[in-house]
Amino acid sequence: QVQLVESGGGLVQAGGSLRLSCAASTRTFSRYIIGWFRQAPGKEREFVATIMKNGGTSRYVDSVKGRFTISRDNANNTVYLQMNSLKPEDTAVYYCAARNMDSVLGFDPSMYAYWGQGTQVTVSS
Repeated sequence: QVQLVESGGGLVQAGGSLRLSCAASTRTFSRYIIGWFRQAPGKEREFVATIMKNGGTSRYVDSVKGRFTISRDNANNTVYLQMNSLKPEDTAVYYCAARNMDSVLGFDPSMYAYWGQGTQVTVSS
């Protein structure tokens, strides 16, 4: 089992940047695929980005391509989400999630067994 803790959220003006971190409490972190999801008020949780166990492959939702970058540091059990050129529509609670049942990148929340508590990102116009 793995526990995940997100940090780095906050209030930023449109066009600004934030870097979210997801710290995992497991000695087998490199065996987990990690995903970032977000949920805005009144909306369903949506996929943002995901990264393979060794960091070699990543995928993004179209709306953040070219603005967000997911990366991981397996030595320090941490995954990052660098968010640039932020827009008001990026406002949401951001969650990281982990899965290790296979080696398939997951785009649906139901594919992930472990979740953090979330961190709020608010982008003002």
